[in-house]
Amino acid sequence: MFTVDTNILVYAHREEFDLHRKARAMLEELAAGEKPWVLFWPCIYEFVRVVTHPRLFHPATPTVIAETAMMELINHSSAVVLSETEHHTKWFSRILRETGCAGNHVFDAHIAALMRENGVS
Repeated sequence: MFTVDTNILVYAHREEFDLHRKARAMLEELAAGEKPWVLFWPCIYEFVRVVTHPRLFHPATPTVIAETAMMELINHSSAVVLSETEHHTKWFSRILRETGCAGNHVFDAHIAALMRENGVS
């Protein structure tokens, strides 16, 4: 299955990005298709956090609009929303040991662990 990360969600939502049209078209294509595609809860949360942040965007997206966009994403019939399984600690620890990532990259390790434990490549 194909997964969409926070960056794609933000680019598709905020028109000021050069990649806005491309990201929006990709999301629309996924949503119109019948093949399942994956959203992970941490990416959804981060999307809402980023687009509503007043220090990042002037004006920031109002929370109610971000929440509406979130609901539209997760309610697509082809969207599959996934989160941690009982194997998450094993995968997360393994990725931390393998990569030695730290700081802001820990979020990326979290997403990588979610992908591995849920069989998403």
